[in-house]
Amino acid sequence: MKEQTYKLLDGKATSAQIKQEIAAEVAARVAAGKKAPHLVAILVGHDGGSETYVAAKIKTCAEVGFRSSLIRFEDDVTEERLLSEIERLNNDPEVHGFIVQLPLPKHINEQRIIEAVNPSKDVDGFHPINVGRMSIGLPCFVSATPQGIIELLRRYNIETRGKHCVVLGRSNIVGKPMAQLLLHKGTPGDCTVTVCHSRTPNIKELCLQADIIVAALGVPEFLKADMVRPGAVIVDVGTTRVPDASRKSGFKLTGDVAFDEVAPLTSYITPVPGGVGPMTIISLMLNTLAAAKQAED
Repeated sequence: MKEQTYKLLDGKATSAQIKQEIAAEVAARVAAGKKAPHLVAILVGHDGGSETYVAAKIKTCAEVGFRSSLIRFEDDVTEERLLSEIERLNNDPEVHGFIVQLPLPKHINEQRIIEAVNPSKDVDGFHPINVGRMSIGLPCFVSATPQGIIELLRRYNIETRGKHCVVLGRSNIVGKPMAQLLLHKGTPGDCTVTVCHSRTPNIKELCLQADIIVAALGVPEFLKADMVRPGAVIVDVGTTRVPDASRKSGFKLTGDVAFDEVAPLTSYITPVPGGVGPMTIISLMLNTLAAAKQAED
């Protein structure tokens, strides 16, 4: 089999470009006497992944000229206390958008927390109203990871019309909205979409039919070379921490794709890290900027 010459879908470089675009727009807004967008993050407990994500979000806010605030609670915080904080943020005109970093401790009902957020400040795009509007193509806040992937496909001019896309995973945060966005009319969009999950019996056969595969299962190196047809476009959403004694941190981030064996077959592929992750954070910034604009209307 002849090997393809693949190109990286570089989320780090793409997000850096978008960051410059946002920063320029924010600077112009502030110069015109308008408020800088203000993003608030609520962090419960000390989950390592959550700490890393929230720190990256706050750093990016500073880089694009946003205001940001971090509200911390210990992992024994009551659901009632969390709900009262959400209500305060809903009613604070100085706050344009806020996120409650998931996962939450077991004693807190995540869905109740998600539904307590005012949809107009739900820059994570998790509220059922935003999810419902997204599913029928109405303006809304779209979940940041799927929106970031769509933007990456757009900026690399990846042809999606009439293509068969297989989405591996059916989570509410990535798999389901990803499938919906690829189904939408437009560019990127107009895909024929197959969603596979843990109960799908013939995943390999379906993947071999795919022009585009979005791997969002959370299973390290699940997608192997014998599941990918030559020339496919591969988007790897996985970020699992795998022990690695050779690294200072003691772990490495591993995607859902066995990169070294799959990449030579592809036309385009995202790296891990540096692919989908930076696009997720920049999408959150785009949503927050949109929320700030809406607050003025």
